[in-house]
Amino acid sequence: VFLSRNFRCDCGNSKFKNLQCKLLPEKGKVNSGNKYNDNFYGLYCTCKRPYPDPEDEIPDEMIQCIVCEDWFHGRHLGAVPPESGDFHEMVCQACMNHCHFLWAYASQLAVPALTKVNSLEDEGIVLKVEESEEQKKEIKKESGVEHQETKEEKQMEQFNEPSTSSGSDFLNICGYCSKFLQKFPVETAKTTSESSFCKLKELQSKQFLKKDSATFWPSNWRSKLCTCEDCLKMYSELEVQFLTDECDTVLAYENKGTSDQETERRDPLMDTLNSMNRVQQVELICEYNDLKTELTDYLRRFADEGTVVKREDIQHFFEEFQSRKRRRTNRMQYYCS
Repeated sequence: VFLSRNFRCDCGNSKFKNLQCKLLPEKGKVNSGNKYNDNFYGLYCTCKRPYPDPEDEIPDEMIQCIVCEDWFHGRHLGAVPPESGDFHEMVCQACMNHCHFLWAYASQLAVPALTKVNSLEDEGIVLKVEESEEQKKEIKKESGVEHQETKEEKQMEQFNEPSTSSGSDFLNICGYCSKFLQKFPVETAKTTSESSFCKLKELQSKQFLKKDSATFWPSNWRSKLCTCEDCLKMYSELEVQFLTDECDTVLAYENKGTSDQETERRDPLMDTLNSMNRVQQVELICEYNDLKTELTDYLRRFADEGTVVKREDIQHFFEEFQSRKRRRTNRMQYYCS
């Protein structure tokens, strides 16, 4: 679970006139950063039902969309989700339509959804199909191109070997190289630079399949999104700039939550002890035990008498404790061996 990235507290604005915000006292009347979806009213998914739903008897896991941040039942995503360990993030149907450019990436990066087999649908059995028929055709087509490229590379290796061929053979080689360079141009200083190279345009030039369904993504897919000037402008216009932020991922939120829990469980006294040497550790433990014993005895008097402990009483105790500590230190004798 991660918090809404667009949420800001409403205390101190026009919604709560008599409640001042303690974090930002000079807050505006309206928080423009807030975007309220159905989750704020306890309704989730496309079915707009509460969670947990007392009327829903079907056991179904809810998954959060990383774009709109709404939660969806697995059966209402338009596709059967893969096993929970096979993907890290999900983009719902509506957000895939909004962020239409993601379909070009989905053909290369998305985790394939499970596919129901018609003959077994009634029994609720689901089988995993790695590629659809269209994807298989595309893979065969690409493999054919790769095979042709491999063949051409082998021919080029043969041409590059030392030879005592005639002038006509040399002309044939140059003609082949010319065709090869036309098909696979070598990038030079005059060609497009890396900064202006667009990964998205390259993917869009290939055939890819659009579906009316959610998509499921692996953990590192965001790092593969194009960050050229045109794409960054598009992300801004669609208000999805966060997609290129590695600190916004579900995995990053989970790691942060784990780190915060470990910090809360840590004992400040033990952290201090671990940073000291052996002599300092013994001295600190002795001082801590003395303070604990004397403070317990001092407060017990108030408990026995049934009187209230005031601020002046605590100040008096620590003044006396520091005075006794100084007297003990002055009486200590140090010897040099």
